Amino acid sequence: MFNLEIFDIKLETELLGRNFIYCDEIESTNSELLDDKQQYKKNGTVFLAEKQVAGKGRKDRTWLSAKGLNLTFSILLTKETVAELNINHINLIASLAVSMAIENLYQLRTELKWPNDVLIDKKKVAGILIETSIKGKNVERVVLGMGINLNQIAFHGEFNFPPTSLKLELGTDIDRENFLAEILNLFEELLLELGSNPGNILNDWRSKCEMIGDKITITENDKVKTGIFHDIDENGYLLLKKNDTIEKIHFGDVSFV
Repeated sequence: MFNLEIFDIKLETELLGRNFIYCDEIESTNSELLDDKQQYKKNGTVFLAEKQVAGKGRKDRTWLSAKGLNLTFSILLTKETVAELNINHINLIASLAVSMAIENLYQLRTELKWPNDVLIDKKKVAGILIETSIKGKNVERVVLGMGINLNQIAFHGEFNFPPTSLKLELGTDIDRENFLAEILNLFEELLLELGSNPGNILNDWRSKCEMIGDKITITENDKVKTGIFHDIDENGYLLLKKNDTIEKIHFGDVSFV
């Protein structure tokens, strides 16, 4: 059972998590916060579910997580926060916050996989799904769904990158309340920095992406492209080098050749 009192003591934010919703089981926390019929409209709302029966990963995949062992939650950001921000940058700082939380609390070396996965030793420990609600040309809401493997020790299925958890890496149980508070504390700091100095944020992300310079494949729907992960551009898109040309990649699954 998630201990709200411990979480609140560790939380140092002004916005994120101050409106906190907890539930035992739900279809999807992202879908709940994006649903116009629901009452969850407050900027900075965090929705944590112990189990999501229809949890979402990228490209309509299902995110499976053992009940009560990990963190599966979503963060709601409204136009008050995101109006002047690049949505792709928000995606990058979400993975950066998770990476920094792991390193700060547990001194485990992490790396970032474009666009939004966190790896330990080439094994996936966290994934992020960003979704938006748009009216006309304006972004009304951004919802960031995060799935982080903390205390799960067995995984079933086929994976592009093998999964791991912090418990598997450390050999000890992980305090979920402290970890979630640390992520939100860091994410809020990064949001503030993003508004004033996005260049620093991009450089911090680059420093944690060890795939830059490697030969990779990009799978976009049923198209597969191969080249060198040259860099990310100012908008956070992947730049794929093929011979003497650079192609900008807006989305896709990245894997090593």
